Amino acid sequence: MKIALISEHASPLAIAGGVDSGGQNIYVANVARQLVRIGHEVDVFTRCDRSLLPLVSRFENIRVVNVPAGPPVQLPKEQLLPYMDAFARFMLDFMHREAQPYAVVHANFFMSGLVGLRIKDATGLPLVTTFHALGRVRRLHQGGSDGFPDARFAIEDELVQRSDSVIAECPQDESDLIHLYDADPARIDLVPCGFDRAEFHPLDKARARERLGWPQDRFIVLQLGRMVPRKGIDNVVRALGIRHAAEGCNAALYVAGGNSDDANENATPEIGRLRGIARECGVADHVHFVGRHGRTELKHFYNAADVFVTTPWYEPFGITPLEAMACGTPVIGADVGGIRYSVVHGETGLLVPPKDPHALADALLEIERDPMRARRMSEAGLARANAMFTWSSVAEALAQVYARVSGEDAQAAARVAMGGTAR
Repeated sequence: MKIALISEHASPLAIAGGVDSGGQNIYVANVARQLVRIGHEVDVFTRCDRSLLPLVSRFENIRVVNVPAGPPVQLPKEQLLPYMDAFARFMLDFMHREAQPYAVVHANFFMSGLVGLRIKDATGLPLVTTFHALGRVRRLHQGGSDGFPDARFAIEDELVQRSDSVIAECPQDESDLIHLYDADPARIDLVPCGFDRAEFHPLDKARARERLGWPQDRFIVLQLGRMVPRKGIDNVVRALGIRHAAEGCNAALYVAGGNSDDANENATPEIGRLRGIARECGVADHVHFVGRHGRTELKHFYNAADVFVTTPWYEPFGITPLEAMACGTPVIGADVGGIRYSVVHGETGLLVPPKDPHALADALLEIERDPMRARRMSEAGLARANAMFTWSSVAEALAQVYARVSGEDAQAAARVAMGGTAR
């Protein structure tokens, strides 16, 4: 099949770790890569956010179409909705000029979904939608700090009703779609996120620490991901403060992510806020911000840590826990959303309530004081990640959804019935 992936604000070419660059970028890049690997043709349509970008970029064997919609500068995703009509017009014109027709459109995020609805209306192509985050869930947790307009809710309602398939990334996502959006369970497909075995795998911890210049004799806690308040990094800093105040422990926290390669407070204001909290908690010397790093380097960070911690307020899925598990690192995660799906409490890691630094401090103590238990969690997490959450299995599941909604399944069955072969 020829597949159009729409990802209006999250390009597969972007470096993850910034305010608007994270799990969706990784999802789109890896789904596209794996779909091509199993024989499909994939174009990714994303908004052009730099003036010198070509109309079409090449990413391995994938075309990335940098759609001219709005000014060619980076804008917060909360400001992009007015440009989606222009995005849809361009995309329809581009698709019309293609020699080979597309079989299916897969929209990622609600604004991409709005574009997808325009394409569905104009061409009749089936539409698959992955929301990555639901507006009503975001508003529930972020309240007045949610910068998206209320128009988002009506768009999401229409997408839930009119998409040929809505992809839920975890059981909580499926439940939210049914109870908050009145989704038809029969048109929801549960397909999780994943990790790449070639990218994330166990390495020698001592060598990983030596490569990063980290001490060999400390209990090291890693937090890695987007630097925004809802990710709950302040919760991790406060938990470390509680541990140090109680017993002067030997733990150090390394925080990777941000909008620049160095830990620059001007580029990433959240770093300044977190440093202030670290000073208040008396652990400024034990909290280290290491900036943004390329995907090829991240396995060294996961492998160098004794435990990976992620305690967001809410999380539609959460790819970083999978990456940590794939490297054989135990995970302490917030008992929310996709994290409660990927992390099995007491088996592959520990789950704690969000915004509860005392519970997190106790969990850190559990991991530090029982190395044998931590090792068992490491082995169980590695096995679970490889059994359930690889990008190759994600792409194969999505391809089955595409085949069903596009009628490819029925066509293949007809060819077999007539004595032919199923492609």
